[in-house]
Amino acid sequence: MFDETDQLSVDAIRALSIDCIEHAKSGHPGMPLGAAPMAYVLTKQMTFNPTDSHWFNRDRFVLSAGHGSALLYSMLHLAGFQVSLDDLKNYRSLNSNTPGHPEFGVTEGVDASTGPLGQGLGMAVGMAMAEQHLAARYNRPNFPIIDHHTFVIAGDGDLMEGISHEAGALAGHLKLNRLIVLYDSNDNSLDGPTKNTFTECIKERFEAYGWNYDFVPDGNDLDEINLAIERAKAQKEKPTLIEIKSIIGYGAPNAGTHRVHGNILGPKGALTAKKKYGWHYPEFFIPQHVYARFSQFGITGKKAEEKWKRLFSDYQNQYPQLAEELETAIKGDLPKGWSVDLPVYDEGEAEAGRTTVHKLIQHFAQKVPYFWGGSADLFASNKTNIADQTLFAPETPEGRNIWFGVREFGEAAAVNGIALHGGSKIYASTFFVFSDYMRNAIRLAALQKIPVTYLFTHDSIALGPDGPTHQPIEHLASFRAMPGVVTLRPGDPVEAVESWKLAMRSTDHPTILALTRQDLPVLSGTKQRAHRGVARGAYVLSPQTGTKPEGILIASGSELGLALRAQERLAKSGTPVSVVSMPSMELFEQQSEDYKESILPRDVTLRISIEMGSTFGWDRYVGFDGACIGIDGFGASGNAAEFMRLKGFTVENVVRTYHALKEKRSSICHLKK
Repeated sequence: MFDETDQLSVDAIRALSIDCIEHAKSGHPGMPLGAAPMAYVLTKQMTFNPTDSHWFNRDRFVLSAGHGSALLYSMLHLAGFQVSLDDLKNYRSLNSNTPGHPEFGVTEGVDASTGPLGQGLGMAVGMAMAEQHLAARYNRPNFPIIDHHTFVIAGDGDLMEGISHEAGALAGHLKLNRLIVLYDSNDNSLDGPTKNTFTECIKERFEAYGWNYDFVPDGNDLDEINLAIERAKAQKEKPTLIEIKSIIGYGAPNAGTHRVHGNILGPKGALTAKKKYGWHYPEFFIPQHVYARFSQFGITGKKAEEKWKRLFSDYQNQYPQLAEELETAIKGDLPKGWSVDLPVYDEGEAEAGRTTVHKLIQHFAQKVPYFWGGSADLFASNKTNIADQTLFAPETPEGRNIWFGVREFGEAAAVNGIALHGGSKIYASTFFVFSDYMRNAIRLAALQKIPVTYLFTHDSIALGPDGPTHQPIEHLASFRAMPGVVTLRPGDPVEAVESWKLAMRSTDHPTILALTRQDLPVLSGTKQRAHRGVARGAYVLSPQTGTKPEGILIASGSELGLALRAQERLAKSGTPVSVVSMPSMELFEQQSEDYKESILPRDVTLRISIEMGSTFGWDRYVGFDGACIGIDGFGASGNAAEFMRLKGFTVENVVRTYHALKEKRSSICHLKK
């Protein structure tokens, strides 16, 4: 089935990978040289159109072993994507579109940013979930509008990572039969042979997950690799893992050893490898008949897309409403009227943040048919389920409640994959403290600029008796420090509604909503001011009495009500302070200097921040003359109200702290005189 030109094409991938790495004087040659045959066969097997890399029904490909990026870029170049030879020559260079690890949105044809091992597999599981769910929703008899595969190349390191267990078990349970993983099994990792670290039976492990397992003993056997992929594509019940025994760094002097994993070959080593392949061409040179062979794959894909477009045109005629809905989903837009008739709150009402969000989820589920999400076995506590919908399961793939089980990292990677796939508005949820399990996936969401919403409930020490293991302290500060993430901590139900609206509108960043377990009263002023104020990150919720404030109380979340009560107490003693609600530092920092000055005037230096979490970062807003009321140690198990009093979250302590600041400033001014 495969001929000499096919073998030459495999060697072209190897040669280009060598040239990229040698030219950059850094990189990982081991994986590209060993995995080139499976990558070539996969290119032949996949359905894609290099002239329309975003075609919705294309097959997805994730190089989970992202350190092998030279392999991917070589494939993309040869297959006709917008990756030129000059791009390959700039491999790993500043501002190039061929960075050291694949980056979604940077390189045409890259479906996911990978490098942190295991997460590519996790995101691929999410992509396969999206395909299965959207197919169930939109496909109709004789109209298989969505019917593509998700392919992965993963290495030993990917399968060592804990997330591979979470993702693998979830995929098997969900019977994601259109997920196919090519396992580059080369018996080596960076430090040495895997016999020192990784000795479980992969076959038994993945079969226990509910996967179909296949084996190719020779990683250079194109026909056997091709047959294994064909068998996997015919699977109707299970995802497939194909273990392919390859030789790391095939052809290089150190082939078959860990020393070729991440070390350049050097001029002599590169020459030795190319001689092994019979490759006698100059650097970065590809024979035209190799380009011609690769172009056949693209032509096949282009014809497939043209056929799909004709099918979709007929689908539009027969199912116009579904077609319009799907097109809106694919564009990442929201339907008309999505924010009409949102819950309305009045002063005197009270509701927990998680309860408000539960109501909003029901609203969005009705208005946005492609809105769905899940929880890490905490639907009952997070209140993030869609009440009238079933679970997403093999028997009910149209279900919109994803039961991730106790797999927070797997959950976060999967929703990233769902977002990357497109066609969904997706959310994830757990307790705020367990966001630590998700952190690296949230970071990847930010890096990839994808609009995932994370609903984190039980956001402070106010959850009480569960104690310090469950009480988030440093979490707000750490996510505020993460580039590209917008964190929102609403102070009442009105702010929660506005926060969710911002998350729904997001198209280029993930959003975190930190939500309370305890009830929050609807605060005076939010109904009038939160609509514009929350979107700007901070706003004056309650102005001072008189023309100018003597001081400012800044708060977020459940402490906003405390700030208002302290303001009232101070006003009774003739002290005019304003209260600023700051649900999002990140959004506030995006505002103009004039707006910031209107909220936090420079000449008003008596400032107190009030937040039940780490004070780290608040000094930016309170300055040298201000104070932070927060928690810089771990929490404790016990009555929540008692512990909050102990930590100073009382009107008396806020007032006392303010007067102490005022007295301190007066003393300094007196000394200066």
